[in-house]
Amino acid sequence: MKQNNLLIIALLSLISFSSMAKLDDLKQEVKISAASQEADIKNNQIIFNGPVEVTQGSVKILADELRAFSKEAGGGKILVATGNPATYSQIMEDGRPASASAKEIRYELSTRTLTLIGNATLEQAGSQVTGNQIRYNIAKQQLIAESSGNDRVITIIQPENYQEETQPEPKTPTDKPEMNEESQPENAPIKQEIK
Repeated sequence: MKQNNLLIIALLSLISFSSMAKLDDLKQEVKISAASQEADIKNNQIIFNGPVEVTQGSVKILADELRAFSKEAGGGKILVATGNPATYSQIMEDGRPASASAKEIRYELSTRTLTLIGNATLEQAGSQVTGNQIRYNIAKQQLIAESSGNDRVITIIQPENYQEETQPEPKTPTDKPEMNEESQPENAPIKQEIK
């Protein structure tokens, strides 16, 4: 039972993605850069042909194609990125990156929901969840990972000391560059230039 509780705690720390996500990202404009675009006014959508790059603050989506459309009755904007794979990345409040990849990434801006379909992977701080489909509600901090057929959902959790081992040691202010004898002899006079 104790091991199950530890596993649950470790999983929750992995998927607490949104608690550390930059809230400022949601207040930023969404910018879409593509090789070409076409509007389907009848169906209320724009298709961007790739390579496509979407940015919103620190959020970045890279894809081969992107469809942007609105739900009926003003239900909010939806971006559907496809690629081999399409990728999603974001910098968390603590400065660490989080990333995701799948054949299709569906990002609903109004509900802050990310749905990864086809070879889906969600990764943060070296830990990851993989499956056929991963649905992640950033606002509610809920993650559902599913697989089909004989495939399994796989979760890899790094040990707690993983971050400590991967961080470079900070330099101390007392570290001084070494001087050799040729560059500054012991009794050399100090020269000053007067201008």
